[in-house]
Amino acid sequence: MSDLSTLVEGIRAGNMRALARACRLIDERDPCAFDLLKQIFTNEGRAYVIGVTGTPGAGKSTLVDGLIRLYREQGKRVAVLAVDPTSPYSGGAILGDRIRMQQHFTDEGVFIRSIATRGHLGGLSRSTGDVLHVLHAASFDVVILETVGVGQDELEVTQLADTTLVVMAPGLGDDIQAIKAGILEVADVFAVNKSDRVGADATVQDLQQMLSLRRVPTGVSKMQGHTAVSTVRKAPEAEAGEWIPPILKTVAHQKEGLADLVDAFAKHREFLTTTEAGKEIRARRQVAEFRAILYQALIDAVDARFAEQVSEKLQGVVDGRSDPYSSAEALVRGAVGEPET
Repeated sequence: MSDLSTLVEGIRAGNMRALARACRLIDERDPCAFDLLKQIFTNEGRAYVIGVTGTPGAGKSTLVDGLIRLYREQGKRVAVLAVDPTSPYSGGAILGDRIRMQQHFTDEGVFIRSIATRGHLGGLSRSTGDVLHVLHAASFDVVILETVGVGQDELEVTQLADTTLVVMAPGLGDDIQAIKAGILEVADVFAVNKSDRVGADATVQDLQQMLSLRRVPTGVSKMQGHTAVSTVRKAPEAEAGEWIPPILKTVAHQKEGLADLVDAFAKHREFLTTTEAGKEIRARRQVAEFRAILYQALIDAVDARFAEQVSEKLQGVVDGRSDPYSSAEALVRGAVGEPET
């Protein structure tokens, strides 16, 4: 317990070694990680979280590198979580996104951490949300969360980030992919990166056309049970209390357009903190986070307390003696104290 107290003190002091150790404990699901998270949790002074996602090859890491530089010039402490895919064969991950950010390694105001997905879907790692709480406790001003880059199903980032940036690039077939990419429905800001290439204007026009047709959240939500239901409408113009995502052209490797992105983030942050719509968005995120933590806690408890029964039911499914639905239902009934039917 004394070691845990020392670690908590190190995190709150912004000690880089303490932060790295905490991230490792959480990522490896160490038994003391849960106690650590309970001690460091805070609702005060939370960092502004920017989620960066989009198609592979769009230049997300180079763009993130430029954003770090701009925020550091403003005197802000910045943390970066770069999520890399895990190999389904070897179980390893390259953790290579940090290669493009080497110039910041010696900056004491920057913390960069690569984490592997470990098979988790949605573009993030299973431990991403918990690691974010460590960074909140360390009083970082800005946290940039860079997803894997699978393109169309990285919706999980919107539950963790205050502002979600979708990065696209001309010449990658984005005009077609954009039509069916559900992730564009939840973008707060668009960046058409590598806009010095041919086709950048066409990509911008495609996005503008999509925004004019898509169903746009009004920001008015009602809590029905445990589910947040958004009122939506079709229209390209912004109404009162509504945010329309700006589309900005950037050339990250030449540092062009990045200042405009930072300005757009600031405006969206103001929208979140000053409007009723922003309050509703934050409330929905808190509900989603709590439910995710609850689900994981229940699964861990079942695995720990009913390991033998789980193994028995699983073997029955593998052998074809029972179906997975009945087996799962029986385990749930046993867990809550109801007799099996």
